[in-house]
This record gives sequence, C-alpha cells and structure tokens, in this order.
Amino acid sequence: MGGWSAEREVSLVSGAGCAAALRAEGFRVSEIDAKPDLAEILLRVKPDVVFNALHGRWGEDGCVQGLLEILKIPYTHSGVLASALAMHKERAKAMFRTTGIPVAKSLVVPRRIASESHQMEPPYVVKPVAEGSSVGIFIIRKGDNRPPGAIGSEQWALGDDVMVEEFVPGRELTVAVMDGKALAVTEITTRGHAFYDYESKYAEGGSDHTIPAPIPDEVAAEAMRYAELAHAALGCRGVTRTDFRYDDTVPGTRRLIILEINTQPGMTPTSLVPEQAAYKGITYGKLCAWMVEDASCGR
Repeated sequence: MGGWSAEREVSLVSGAGCAAALRAEGFRVSEIDAKPDLAEILLRVKPDVVFNALHGRWGEDGCVQGLLEILKIPYTHSGVLASALAMHKERAKAMFRTTGIPVAKSLVVPRRIASESHQMEPPYVVKPVAEGSSVGIFIIRKGDNRPPGAIGSEQWALGDDVMVEEFVPGRELTVAVMDGKALAVTEITTRGHAFYDYESKYAEGGSDHTIPAPIPDEVAAEAMRYAELAHAALGCRGVTRTDFRYDDTVPGTRRLIILEINTQPGMTPTSLVPEQAAYKGITYGKLCAWMVEDASCGR
C-alpha cells in the first residue's frame, strides 16, 4: 500500500482498511508501505500472498505485478498485461471498441499542445492518459477561450501526453465485477462539484451513492453486460470496477458510454466496490478474504 504515485494517500486508506478486515478474518498481515526497495522487503517478509492495495502508477499499471511475477508471489487483482492496458486509457479504449462497447470520441496529444489551443470543439475533457482517481482532469466548456495553462506548466507531473475527450453529459454510473460477474449498478451524484473529481471521491460527504441506480432495467442490464465484457476484453481477474456516463439529457434519446475500467478500485470500507458487495450480501471482510483466496501468479 502507499507507494509514491499521485494516489498514495488513497492507497494508504485502502490498505489500512483491508489489513484490518483480513486480520479479523484470521489472516496474519504485514503492512508494507511500498518504496523502491520493495523487492528486498518482500524477500525478507516472505508472504504467502500479496494483497495489492496500491493505486496509480507503478502499483496499478503492471510494474509491481511484473515484480511479483519475477518473485513468484501470488497477488490479488489483475496481471501484468491487463493492468497495463487498463491504466492507459487510450489503449483500453482500443480494446473496448473491438468488443462493441461504446466509448467517447478522443485523441491523445502532447500536453503543451493541449494547453495552447482547442483540439476539439468544446465542451470536452482533458485528462492524463495514465492516471486514476480523477487526478489532473479539466472540463473545458463552451465559451472558454483556451484550455487551462496548468496542463502545459512545468509543475505538471502527470505525463507528457494527455487525452482530449468528448464531454458526455448525463449521469455517473459504476459497476463492480467480481470473478467475471457484475454485482450491481450504482449511480453517483456529487455535492457542489461539476463532476466526480478527487475531492468528491474521497472527502467525507462529497458524493452520494444509490444502489441500485434509479435507471431503466434495460439500461442497468446493459451497463452490467458492458462491465463484464470490458473485464474480459482486457483479461482482468479478481475484482474490477467500470465507470460509465449515461446520457439521458435529451428526451426520447439515451446513450451509455464507458469511461474506464479500474483494475484496483478503492477498497476502503465505504468505497464503491465494498458497497456493491454488501448489497449482494458479501461483507467487507469476506470480500477481502475472497480476493486473497483468488490471488494468483503466472496467469
């Protein structure tokens, strides 16, 4: 847990929650704040299984997964290839298109170009091509003269390329998949925020989660089917969470658009995946224990 990505603080909270739950389930747990000497620590601790509660770069993009493969230690969540594909939003979209899952129009450009002029007609979204937790996301609306200068500044530390993506209005939906099967559909509504940003996700009272989402049954079924397809298309394993926008803003029309798949979603006791598991009768402790029992290496 922890690590050194932009999502370090979230990872520490996820890791602490999972560690406490696993101890309550009877496991012996060593909490490791991942540093560059992680391999040495793992060789010293000699775990039977690694519960990977890292978020963001290095912990979620195939890097730590590759290290664990070399050390031959079973670990939770997806393997090297699925993790790398899911973390790179444009690569993941390419896979989604092959299975017929609808995605928003987008292009990847150097961040300095994206900061100097509009790369598509507003409204659109600019986001890092390989980050999570809504870190570094900007919405450029109609009437904005130019994109935010922060994207091209020297202080930007979220990669040289960014994704410029069509803004899809409507409602925020998410679906957790466990062992290849969708659990439920949650609608996320934010309080005083334009979208489900970092603060909405992690500040107390920043958002409301409604399970099951108050949407037509056929839309819920479609979201769950797409989440399972996305999980399978990237070769994911264990637990994932897929985020959607459901655009029902124009009467008589609707569309469901996949935004991204999270191979290591937040795992605090009140995070979206544990909430959906609880809705299906799976306690937080049993969810964490299942993930440990599902851990593997070499697949």
